Amino acid sequence: MGDMTATAARRVLLAAPRGYCAGVDRAVIAVEKALEQYGAPIYVRHEIVHNKYVVQTLEKKGAVFVEETAEVPEGSIVMFSAHGVAPVVHEEAAERRLATIDATCPLVTKVHKEAVRFAQEEYDILLIGHEGHEEVIGTSGEAPDHITLVDGPKDVENVEVRDDSKVVWLSQTTLSVDETMETVDALKEKFPQLISPPSDDICYATQNRQLAVKQMGAEADLVIVVGSRNSSNSVRLVEVALGAGAQAAYLVDNADEIEEAWLEGVSTVGVTSGASVPEVLVDGVLEWLAQRDFKDVETVKAAEESIIFSLPKELRRDLRAEATTLSEQSAESEAASGQ
Repeated sequence: MGDMTATAARRVLLAAPRGYCAGVDRAVIAVEKALEQYGAPIYVRHEIVHNKYVVQTLEKKGAVFVEETAEVPEGSIVMFSAHGVAPVVHEEAAERRLATIDATCPLVTKVHKEAVRFAQEEYDILLIGHEGHEEVIGTSGEAPDHITLVDGPKDVENVEVRDDSKVVWLSQTTLSVDETMETVDALKEKFPQLISPPSDDICYATQNRQLAVKQMGAEADLVIVVGSRNSSNSVRLVEVALGAGAQAAYLVDNADEIEEAWLEGVSTVGVTSGASVPEVLVDGVLEWLAQRDFKDVETVKAAEESIIFSLPKELRRDLRAEATTLSEQSAESEAASGQ
């Protein structure tokens, strides 16, 4: 460690933009506001956003996370996560007499509307995305008979459509831009008349975070992406970093998951975070690095972000009263039918 030049060269590149996107910010605030306005419990169907820390923090405040609508007691308030839900979930909630708050990201809702419109026009819709991801399940549910999931370029050869002059592609909002275009190119080769959505479905935040990581990854020996394993956009940032030339890239939920061994022979560390990650977790990583002499932090800026989404409309009225009324109506109708 006596070599001063080696120590002097240690630096951190911090990606911007990173962390919370507008849709996540809106969804997290929506849960907090609902708890303030209506008190606990507020049921949330699926993790509000794909981040362990955020979910645990909201649980402590009184949010109850469930996988299925059936787990929510009648007459309660249920919130739908930022990833969106299939229409059948809205029906289930209505049947259970639940008051609902829809925290679906507006950019996901846009893709849902595209799916509905193209299905009405009798198109075959090729949805590029990851099988089993909540967003994909929600979008597919809008038009199950018209949608075929394409999970990367390898899936293209098996895709079949009814009429290859009426084919459109849509995508999950959190994919890697490059891989998605690779899939689109392969689809165009197979279906030359394939049309594209009116605007690219991959959201601004996903694209900006990938752009910043590309710039950073080209210079970094090691890239640390803060994010949870089930966060699609965070996992993509690791892939993009490696593709951009980083020697190594890892996904960590927080500083506790960083391994000392990763720093061996490393002078430049890149740091970024996924779209559902609070900045406090990034601060923890920067502190961890500073304790190991990576104190020089330089921001790598790829874009400006000023997008803000207004809160779900349901937070502007009295839902508890609505939930109570719904369950009272339900009790009355059951009493009436029971006589």
